[in-house]
Amino acid sequence: MTKRILVVEDDAAVADGLVMNLDAEGYETVHVDHGRDAVPAFEAGEFDLVLLDIMLPEVDGLTICRQIRESGARTPVVFLTAKGTTEERIEGLVAGGDDYLPKPFSIHELLARIQGIFRRQSWLSDDNDLGVAFRFDGREIDFRQFKASGPHGTVTLTRRECMVAKYLMERPGEVVSRDELLDAVWGYNTYPTTRTVDNFILKLRKIFEDDPAEPTYFETIRGVGYRFTGAISADMN
Repeated sequence: MTKRILVVEDDAAVADGLVMNLDAEGYETVHVDHGRDAVPAFEAGEFDLVLLDIMLPEVDGLTICRQIRESGARTPVVFLTAKGTTEERIEGLVAGGDDYLPKPFSIHELLARIQGIFRRQSWLSDDNDLGVAFRFDGREIDFRQFKASGPHGTVTLTRRECMVAKYLMERPGEVVSRDELLDAVWGYNTYPTTRTVDNFILKLRKIFEDDPAEPTYFETIRGVGYRFTGAISADMN
């Protein structure tokens, strides 16, 4: 099935180049050039990915991304921006973005990132031998519903949080380095340091551990990375 991409970009030259190259790659594109039109366009179509400029008229890209996430949509969002500081990249992550590409960028790199997002998205929802929901010691994570339940209640996860959890849970007892997690889940050095991974692990501990300060399931292997130690049972439905 053809993937549909919403392009939100107010620079006509950049937008024309994006649409032309995406169409040539076999994607179906819809372009809007104003911030106020982005969310209505997103809601009117079934999109597989959003390319979202941050600096837009009236409504900026970060606000648009937050509105998309608040609606419950998990569609991947790639930010495009002339700015590229560490703080802005983190702000994009917090807003719910999946990737961040500063301008000017190579169209080949953008296409590779899009392909990587779709590949990892497929892996996240894949009905493999471990199923679509993992359970261990009364805890549960559902990779289709982006829900997790632990001793402190049920929460909604981001796509990245699900991906970090799944990568570790598919390898119980195995030590996984921070660099390996970055490569598997992000695919590029989108964010500046391996501390990004540490922050995601802290979130998972707050959900699943009885005492996040004394983790039982998501162990730190000092100087290397992390290890998941739970005994998984799977739900294939």
